Amino acid sequence: MMIFHPMPPINSKQSPTPLMNTFPNCRPLHSRLAALALVIVGTAGVFPGAIAQTSPPPNFTALFNGKDLDGWVGGSTFDQRKLAAMPEAERQAKIDQWTKTLTEVNAKTGKPHWHAEAGELVNDGFGDYATTKKDYGDFELLLEYKTVPLADSGIYLRGVPQVQIWDSTEKAKFPLGADKGSGGLWNNSKGAPGKDPLVLADKPFGEWNKVRVVMVGSRVSVWLNDQLVVDHALLENYYDRKTPVPARGPIELQTHGGEIRWRNIFLREIAGAEANKILADHHADGFVTVFNGKDWDGWDGPTDNYEIVDGAIQCKAHKGGTIFTKEEFADFVARVEFKLPPAGNNGLAIRYPGQGDTAYEGMCEVQVLDDSAAQYTKLDPRQFCGSVYGMAAAHRGYLRPLGEWNFYEVSVRGPMILVELNGTPITFADVSKITPEMFMANHAHPGKDRASGHFGFAGHNDPVAFRNVSIKKQ
Repeated sequence: MMIFHPMPPINSKQSPTPLMNTFPNCRPLHSRLAALALVIVGTAGVFPGAIAQTSPPPNFTALFNGKDLDGWVGGSTFDQRKLAAMPEAERQAKIDQWTKTLTEVNAKTGKPHWHAEAGELVNDGFGDYATTKKDYGDFELLLEYKTVPLADSGIYLRGVPQVQIWDSTEKAKFPLGADKGSGGLWNNSKGAPGKDPLVLADKPFGEWNKVRVVMVGSRVSVWLNDQLVVDHALLENYYDRKTPVPARGPIELQTHGGEIRWRNIFLREIAGAEANKILADHHADGFVTVFNGKDWDGWDGPTDNYEIVDGAIQCKAHKGGTIFTKEEFADFVARVEFKLPPAGNNGLAIRYPGQGDTAYEGMCEVQVLDDSAAQYTKLDPRQFCGSVYGMAAAHRGYLRPLGEWNFYEVSVRGPMILVELNGTPITFADVSKITPEMFMANHAHPGKDRASGHFGFAGHNDPVAFRNVSIKKQ
């Protein structure tokens, strides 16, 4: 499982480094050229100078209607999972409490803390946070903001802090990183990718700044004033660094410390196929395709139990066994898309010796499973999708709906395995530290310390499909 150090407070000068960041492949390339991989839908020219845009770009929805707070409620720095787990009446009372502060009147100005003004959403630096009623998964967000000296704000993604907005000239906050500018994922651990922006891109006070955010899984890229400031970095879960960020959650506009104005707040939800392309295109250098989509060239094992359908490997119904690459790998990163039928069960064979049960004779099997099937509700947690089978449990809730293609990235370095599902790290395991008394059902794993082996698929009677299989040696 992923293991993290305890979380720091917001605005702490110190913050820990998650162990998942020990994998270099997870770190961004500090180059603006990497931004090209995310330009799936052209957005150049979306913000025509300082002229307010009255309608969203194609395929985007306006989150703010320019007139009032319709579609918004109050929010705060509060774990969305804990909020969702509350009894309905308690949860609604909490939301109502936050929402009330949005419309409370500032005695000095005579205006509500949050209000619409000339097509802008204005906050005076007080009240709780404007929060979308709707939750979002993968998305592209566009907005503009204008703030004042000494102000401090941010954009919460799925309710998690935050894309930082602050006064980059405030010397008192230079030790916290203000001099590096806005746009970074400020609540990431100290030294983690994305915490500090790659460049200082803030405009002078009185001018509008424009922001573009692309979020796929836990992977976030941010552009500030057309400059890439965060490149495909993992957003850490501020509320509990031992778990990934939620799969869905609201957009929150944070406020404290001074007036901030927002406008042109547009969002486009990203479907699975586009999300997979974004994930596959990033840091793609060095990956080599190991399945040609036509035949079994380069593969071994019981290939008769599988078939090639529309360029994908698919296990035949009521068949199975482990098919594997003829080539062996030591340290590597594998990328593969998979599609599950109802109750589908399969697995990735990691450092497989070419014979025997890969879950035990190989280093491990990374589980591929339809977690939603009723027949699997009582499984051991180490059997669910993304788990290092029988040894380490995965975080659940990150599979796409049945019939859609999911994206796996599995990094193997020495005894360590990191599993990302659809852009979210769900499993981190050091199998050298998993001792026999920790094995599921006390079943021995004689191959877990294997240093190299084949890569493959361990079929279990169900027509699970795999495509776009590529491997990068480390």
